[in-house]
Amino acid sequence: MLLVVDVGNTNIVMGLYSGSVLLRSWRMGTRQNQTSDEMGVLLNSWLALSGAKGGELKSVIISSVVPDIMYSLTNAIRKYFEISPMIVNRDMNLGIDLNIHNRELGADRIVNCVAAYSKFGGPVIIIDYGTATTYDAMSKNGEFVTGITAPGIKISADALFSRAALLGKVELILPPSIVVKSTTESVQAGILYGAIGQTEYIVNLLKQALGEDEVVVVATGGLANTVANGSEIFDHIVPGLTLEGLRLIHDMNKECI
Repeated sequence: MLLVVDVGNTNIVMGLYSGSVLLRSWRMGTRQNQTSDEMGVLLNSWLALSGAKGGELKSVIISSVVPDIMYSLTNAIRKYFEISPMIVNRDMNLGIDLNIHNRELGADRIVNCVAAYSKFGGPVIIIDYGTATTYDAMSKNGEFVTGITAPGIKISADALFSRAALLGKVELILPPSIVVKSTTESVQAGILYGAIGQTEYIVNLLKQALGEDEVVVVATGGLANTVANGSEIFDHIVPGLTLEGLRLIHDMNKECI
C-alpha cells in the first residue's frame, strides 16, 4: 500500500492507495508544533480505521509547502513504519517539463500539473482553491507556461470579517440570486461572485495567452464545487487531484527508492 501526504498551509491531506485505487483519505489541520510521536500515533490510528496494518504500508510520498513540519513528519514515518518517505521535488521524473527559471514553484502546484496533464492532456489550466487560489497553465506539449497566485477565498473572507466590526462570519455558499436581501447574503455574494469573476477573467486571459482553440479547465481544492455552482467555465472538478498526482509521481520514481 502507498500513503500519499499533501502538507498545505491550512490542512494536511492524506490518501491510502492500493495500486491505483484510493481506499480512503483524511484531512487534518496543519499544526507545526506536533512531535513525531504525535504524528506517528495519528497515522497508525488512521491506518487502523481503514482496516490496514502498519506492516502493509510499503511506501510514502510527501509534497509540502510547510518546511517547519517536515522534520517531525518524516521522522514519524521512519520511526513508526520503517519507511524513508519520498519527497516531491522538481528534479524528479515528473512526465512534464517545468521549463521555468523560478525554482520556487510549490510542490503542490507541481503535483497538480502532473495529475491534470496525465489525466486530461494539454493545453490545460489548473485552478486550486486552497489557502491561496492558484492558476497554473500547461501547454499541449506538457510544458509549464505560467502560474498566478491570488489570495484564497477564505483568507479574503477572514480579512473582511476581522476589519469590519459589524460583519459576522458567514457560511461560504452562493446566495440564490445576485439581488440579495440580507447582510449575510450581501457578504456571500461579494466574496463568492467576486471569486467567480476573478476566476473567469484570469482563465479567459490565460486561454488567449495559450493561443489554442481547446483548453481544458480543471478545478480542485476545498471550495472548487462552491465556485463551480456559479460558473460554467470549468470542464472538470477533481477534488482529489493532488492525491492522484502524488500517486503518479511515486509510480514514475519508485525504481529510484
